[in-house]
Amino acid sequence: MFGTLYIVATPIGNLEDITPRALRILKEVDLIAAEDTRHTRKLLTHFDIHTPLTSFFQANERMKVDAILGQLRDGKNIALVSDAGTPCISDPGYPLLRAAVEAEIKVVPIPGPSAVATAISAAGLPTDRFTFVGFLPDKPGKRIHALEELRDISHTLLFYVSPWKVEKILADCLSVFGDRDACLARELTKMHEEFRRGKLSELVESLKMKMTKGEMVLVIDGKK
Repeated sequence: MFGTLYIVATPIGNLEDITPRALRILKEVDLIAAEDTRHTRKLLTHFDIHTPLTSFFQANERMKVDAILGQLRDGKNIALVSDAGTPCISDPGYPLLRAAVEAEIKVVPIPGPSAVATAISAAGLPTDRFTFVGFLPDKPGKRIHALEELRDISHTLLFYVSPWKVEKILADCLSVFGDRDACLARELTKMHEEFRRGKLSELVESLKMKMTKGEMVLVIDGKK
């Protein structure tokens, strides 16, 4: 019989957010495929878990799909984890997930922390309908074009933002969308968790007064 591929959500910051089920699965599987084995090993060490690890990140994921798929076909149970949050959401893992589905291998999600759900739940903007965009393109022209395609959407928009790009991205959003209500969620569930709420122009000004570090989720109101 084939093994099972578990898609395991891990904490985005606070280690207390991991679920008992996730801990059990990480202990019981034969192998953990991790975005960064060094990062995941710290998590496993904290919870006294000694399951073998193999790296599975964006640069090697296509190369390693066949090997991991072969182990699943041999009856091994494997957990897929990213550095933080739920795998396959703007993180490595989709090629393996797709290959497992096509091979009719059982895929079981182990739900838990997600930066998207965490940010939208506390941003203070409409939550009945929203679009998760993920990371915007690095090149300014492509980024502006991507934002222009989203300009007329009437529901809330969510973006992943790196700290070294946040000022440019906020400025581009202000230019394309106008001065909408927004929230910049930073260091979610960590010691320095912060929600900056206000107009896009106010968020731009706030960054000039205070340097911002840490991974962020930008939440922007839809077109009215």
